[in-house]
Amino acid sequence: MPPNFLFLIADDHRHDAIGSLGNPAVHTPTLDALTAAGTALTSTYIMGSTSNAVCMPSRAMLMTGRSLFRVFAPNPAGVSPYPMDPEIPTFPQLLRGAGYRTYGVGKWHNEPDLFARSFDGGGSIFFGGMSDHDAVPLHDFDRDGVYPPESMTLGDGFSTEMFVDRAIHLLREHPAGQPFCLYTAFTAPHDPRTPPAEFAEMYPPEDIDLPPNFARMHPFDNGHLHGRDESLATHPRDPDEVRQHIADYYGMISHLDSQIGRLLDALAASGHAENTIVVYTADHGLAVGQHGLLGKQNVYDHSLRVPLIVRGPGIPAGQRREGLCYLHDMFPTILELAGLQAPSGSEGVSLVPALTGRDAEMRDCVFAAIQRSQSLGADDSTQRMVRRGSLKLLETRLAGQTHVQIFDLSDDPWETRNLAGDPACAERVATMRRLLDRERRRAGDPNMPGTDA
Repeated sequence: MPPNFLFLIADDHRHDAIGSLGNPAVHTPTLDALTAAGTALTSTYIMGSTSNAVCMPSRAMLMTGRSLFRVFAPNPAGVSPYPMDPEIPTFPQLLRGAGYRTYGVGKWHNEPDLFARSFDGGGSIFFGGMSDHDAVPLHDFDRDGVYPPESMTLGDGFSTEMFVDRAIHLLREHPAGQPFCLYTAFTAPHDPRTPPAEFAEMYPPEDIDLPPNFARMHPFDNGHLHGRDESLATHPRDPDEVRQHIADYYGMISHLDSQIGRLLDALAASGHAENTIVVYTADHGLAVGQHGLLGKQNVYDHSLRVPLIVRGPGIPAGQRREGLCYLHDMFPTILELAGLQAPSGSEGVSLVPALTGRDAEMRDCVFAAIQRSQSLGADDSTQRMVRRGSLKLLETRLAGQTHVQIFDLSDDPWETRNLAGDPACAERVATMRRLLDRERRRAGDPNMPGTDA
C-alpha cells in the first residue's frame, strides 16, 4: 500500500526556533525527536507574498506547486491575489483522485471551494487568517462543500488543542486498507501569543537573550514599518518589550510541540505509524525583534525560511540537507512519494532524491518577493531577494529610492554586515544583481519590464 501522509503546518514558526535546529533556548522535545528520526531540510524558503497576509500565498503555493506570481490570477482591481484558478489541482486533490482518503483540519486561509475539492473528510476548519486562540470561528466538515457564515461556531478550547483533538479522532476512525493524507494546519504560534500558563511560565522574559541582530529601528523604510504586525510593539523597539514578545513566542511553540506529541502518540497507537510519512513545516517565519522588525513582511531569513522535517519509511534518520529549496517543492515531493507524477504546470522540484540520500543536489538559487498586492503603483514598496550558495542579495524599492544589501551567510547568518558598499565586493554585488534580474524574469515578476507574466 502507498504511504500515508500526516502533514503538519504551523503559522509563523521561524526556521531556527526549534531546539535541535539551532536554538536551545526554546523547549521542543517532540520536534527534536522528529528531527532525530527523520531528515531536516534546513535551507527551505517560501517565495514571498503579494499580500500582507503572507500565509495566504504561501499555503496556496504549497498546495499547488505554483510559484508566487502564477498561483493567483489578479482580480480586475489588481489589488488582491484572489481568486485561485479552479483548474490548478492541489496535492490532496490529486491524492484523493488516486484512492487516498484526504482529511483537512485547522486553518485554511484560501477559498472554501478549494478546500472542498481537496478533502473528503475533516473538521474544526478555520477559514480565516487569525483569531484569538480561545475563540476560533470554526466550521464542521460539509460533504457538499458549503460553508456559509451562519454555519460557523466558536470553538470551545485552545486552537492547537482543538485541532489536535480533531486530527486524533480522524486517525482513530480511519478505516484500515485505504491510504490517507491528514493535513493539520495550526494557527500557533501566530499572535495573539497567549500560551497556556504552564508554557508561559517556562520563559521568564528577564531570562530571554536578545538576538544578535536585535535593533531598535530598521535602518530604512521598507514600506511595511507601520503595518499591523509592526505595530504590535512600540517604535523604537524597547528591549524589555521585545523580550516579552520572544518569551510569548517560545511559549506558544512549546505548547504546539506538546500537542504535536499527543498527535504522534495517537498515530503510533493507531497502527499506521510505520507506513506514514510525517511532515512538519510552517507557512513563513517571523522577526520578533530581529532587524528592528516584528512581522514577516520582509525578505530576511528570519521571515522567509521555514522548518521542514520529514520522517517516515525510506527517509534516513538524523540527517540534514543544507541545499536550497522552496516550500512548494513539497508538492511534487509528496506526489512522487505516493507513486504519482506532478501535473503539467507544476513548478516545484521533487526533493525525494535529497530526502532519500540518493542525490543531495537541490536548487542552484532561490528568489523571493514581498509586496502588498499583485499590481503596484510607482510609489509602492517592492522587496526582492535572491540567494545562491551563502551569498544573499536584498533589494528594496520605495518612492523612487533603492536600498541594496548583500550578506555572506557563511560568516554572517544574522544578516548584520551589509557588504554592498565595500569596493572589494563590487564584482559579487554585480553578479548577484544580474542573478536577481534573471530570477525575476523566470518568476514572471509583474513589476519588471520584459517578463513572461
